Amino acid sequence: MTRVGIGYDVHPFEDGRRLVLGGVEIPHTRGLKGHSDADVLCHAIADAILGAVGEPDIGYFFPPSDASIEGISSLKILEKCAAVAREKGARISNVDSSLISEAPKIMPHARLMKERISTALGINPDQVGIKATTNERLGFVGREEGIAAMAVACVEMG
Repeated sequence: MTRVGIGYDVHPFEDGRRLVLGGVEIPHTRGLKGHSDADVLCHAIADAILGAVGEPDIGYFFPPSDASIEGISSLKILEKCAAVAREKGARISNVDSSLISEAPKIMPHARLMKERISTALGINPDQVGIKATTNERLGFVGREEGIAAMAVACVEMG
């Protein structure tokens, strides 16, 4: 049986933090605020995978109240979500995602993002789609207050 899940995440910018997207540190004037490394791309993909196998979102597995995971790499979150999917008898067919940000430019980093995400999920890089768009200067993304990401995951069950 083929199942699909969707994921969405958003984090505001914060001064003094590094910007991590898709497991890649990207040069920028600000990073994203969050309990983990605040990687919105990995978080959206994680939620999509969990949704595809009928599990709650990443906050259930990685609650912000858990001090022991503060600053955790979101690639570790992806590894855990892929393991949860495998435990439920699922094989990840592919993930597709879109980052929504006015700046910085995302696509120069997409190949490395695909490699890191695919490694964390135990799939091939060609099974990971990464796209980027702006919000045409509209809303909080347009005002460069933060970054959003959307993702879809397709899994094959047992």
